[in-house]
Amino acid sequence: MSEKNSKLKIFTNGFIKENPLLVLNIGLCSSLGVTSSIFNGIGMGISMTFVLLMSEIVISIFRRLIPSAIRLPIFIIIIAAFTTIVQMVLQAYVPSLYDALGVFLPLIVVNCIIMGRVEAFASKNTIGDSVLDALGMGIGYTIVLVLISFIREFFGGGTLMAGTALKVEIIPENFRIGIFNSAPGGFLVFGFLAAIVLGIRQAKAAKGGQK
Repeated sequence: MSEKNSKLKIFTNGFIKENPLLVLNIGLCSSLGVTSSIFNGIGMGISMTFVLLMSEIVISIFRRLIPSAIRLPIFIIIIAAFTTIVQMVLQAYVPSLYDALGVFLPLIVVNCIIMGRVEAFASKNTIGDSVLDALGMGIGYTIVLVLISFIREFFGGGTLMAGTALKVEIIPENFRIGIFNSAPGGFLVFGFLAAIVLGIRQAKAAKGGQK
């Protein structure tokens, strides 16, 4: 495999093949807790991606200097530092998003996606590859959040971009499906998307086996 293809594979792994939510099934709390609106989904996705990117960069730079025996506490400290930066920025400049994300924002510190990637990838690979991995995983995570948010907000709330000046009401209140605004609705949407991705992967595997 050429170096270019290798880099592309690292970057695109998080889209479908190793999507943290739909394939690896990690970081599910935030995907179900904040996806009642597209605004929240985008905000959470960008926040998580920033923390993941900066954490992977720092850990990759100092990977040879971090003692193996205390690597996990150090990883947590680094992740917590960037999570705090995100919290402070949102609280100062986007207070509505800060309030909407609530407890799920500080919980980025213990998000399995970030801890898993810094442990499995950034601590063992170069800065360039770690950047590609973080961006790929972050984009894959954000895309799924936005998809879940779109479906839940559209059918459950009858709106798009609620909580912003771009809010548009589409479905009259009497025709909205209220369950999508609740936790079971989040599980339902997540299950449908996970099933679709599984079907795509199985179809590709079957097609590859026939060659």
